[in-house]
Amino acid sequence: MKRHERMNALLELLGQRGSVEVEEAATALEVSAATMRRDMDALAEQQLLTRTRGGAVLSAVTYDLPIRYKRGHHVGAKQSLARAAAAMVERGSVVGLSGGTTTTEIARALTDRPDLAEPGPQPRLTIVTNALNIAYELAVRPQIKTVLTGGVAHSRTFELTGPYSELVLGEITVDIAFIGANGMDPREGATVHDESEGRINGLMAQRAERAVVVTDSSKVGVRCFARIGGPDLFDTFLTDSGITDADRHRFEEQGLTTVLAEPDPDD
Repeated sequence: MKRHERMNALLELLGQRGSVEVEEAATALEVSAATMRRDMDALAEQQLLTRTRGGAVLSAVTYDLPIRYKRGHHVGAKQSLARAAAAMVERGSVVGLSGGTTTTEIARALTDRPDLAEPGPQPRLTIVTNALNIAYELAVRPQIKTVLTGGVAHSRTFELTGPYSELVLGEITVDIAFIGANGMDPREGATVHDESEGRINGLMAQRAERAVVVTDSSKVGVRCFARIGGPDLFDTFLTDSGITDADRHRFEEQGLTTVLAEPDPDD
């Protein structure tokens, strides 16, 4: 792993956990403790984290880490997933997008589709999201109707959660929803770190005629704190070709159709 990739991964780890010890981060990223201390010191100089006696914590400017830095982690796989997801969407559909870097790439892939950018009196697509950053990017697209749920903003993920989000989602229907996850396990299904985000993600999936959990293969086998759902909620799991045949078979056994995104030959 190159240094910039390692530092991106460290920032992502901090974004998930809030704080991390040197030894813990070194083990997770498979580097020496000395290397990890140097990386933490370099990021502290950029005011991207705050050093503690034994590690680091999020700094006051980490609200923009999810957009600025996490895109560099598994970016090729995420863009492949985004293209595959965008191909599942029919013109005129109502699309649900949870927060996250992969779903942000899906929003961008949808805006790249020529048929959705054609001028006309009516929007070519409606996107419902609880992610502030996705809504911000889409708001300038006149051919896409953007619906942002209400709620309380999460400082590290830009996601809106809480009863206001639930109120809006409870009053709408969605044709297809793409839900990101921090972990995807054959037994537990899709999971995230935060229970409030998990609840809203689950509700968005429930309101969809077709619910797709989408995450790169590095999250396969990972189980996080809050469960979103499995085949009881999702009918499709979209991931990349890095998933093993054994893991794919286990998901299929649970009744979850597994779709593999083809990598871009130019990547």
